[in-house]
Amino acid sequence: MNQLSYGNLRERAMALGLLSLMRSFALLALLIVLAVGMAIAGPAPALALAEAEAGAGSGAQHYLCDGESLLAEIHNGAVDAIDIPNSSAGTVPGAFVVLQWRGISLQLPRSNNAGEPSYTDGRWWWSSPAPDQIEFEQLRGTVHSYSCQRISG
Repeated sequence: MNQLSYGNLRERAMALGLLSLMRSFALLALLIVLAVGMAIAGPAPALALAEAEAGAGSGAQHYLCDGESLLAEIHNGAVDAIDIPNSSAGTVPGAFVVLQWRGISLQLPRSNNAGEPSYTDGRWWWSSPAPDQIEFEQLRGTVHSYSCQRISG
């Protein structure tokens, strides 16, 4: 049998104490990284949704789609130059629209279709050929079109 002397016990206790201290420092480092990451990421999604529903930001348009409020906000996104040859109606290939509707948030990239700008992720489709003419559709086996009217104000 292995006899444990006072010296061996003390060495093991010191090693366990050091290991515990190292774990504490690792946990502290992880908490710092998470805090910094959250600070960089910006507002929480719920806050961003509340701001969007309140109409925060410039260019937000309010609509009534299938009897429910919809908020649409078009962003030009990150692009190198505004004078890209295939820009249309003030939007460029990096543009996207954010739609807040029925408790969901959709971010649809601009399509490369010819004509008026349209936005799609393959399931949802948004286009506004004229301020009061909205095309909002969902593809789920078949195309479901939603009736939308612009709300003034």
